[in-house]
Parts: sequence; structure tokens; C-alpha cells
Amino acid sequence: MRRFLMTLALGMLVGTTAGCIIPAYSGDPVRRTQQLIFTSENLRLILDEWERTWMLDQPDHMTPYRTHGGLI
Repeated sequence: MRRFLMTLALGMLVGTTAGCIIPAYSGDPVRRTQQLIFTSENLRLILDEWERTWMLDQPDHMTPYRTHGGLI
């Protein structure tokens, strides 16, 4: 039983370093490129979402000049 548990633990350790069983991206180079572009765009937009959540993208009311807040 001890040998089985050690083999199982070693298998799990090796399995986690070998990569994912189901690939995250397609095998087709054109489709994979499109998926990678979409992923990088989503990661790039995280900063904009963070600023919108904390309302950092709003005009500051302490500015020395008037800022039009409506639709132009």
C-alpha cells in the first residue's frame, strides 16, 4: 500500500510539471494566432477595467479648468 501511495504521489508530481492534458489553444496555426491575440487583448484591458471599478477614469473635480462631463 505504501508503494502504491508513493507511486501515486510521484505520478501526480510529474503530471503537474508536464503541462495540461487538454491544450488551451488550437493546433491550427491561424486559429491559434487569433486566440493568442484575443488573450493578449483581454489581458491588456484589465487595467482599464480596474480604473473603471475604482472610478479613476473620471475627471478630477479639483482641476483648475472646467471639464465637460456630458456627451459632445
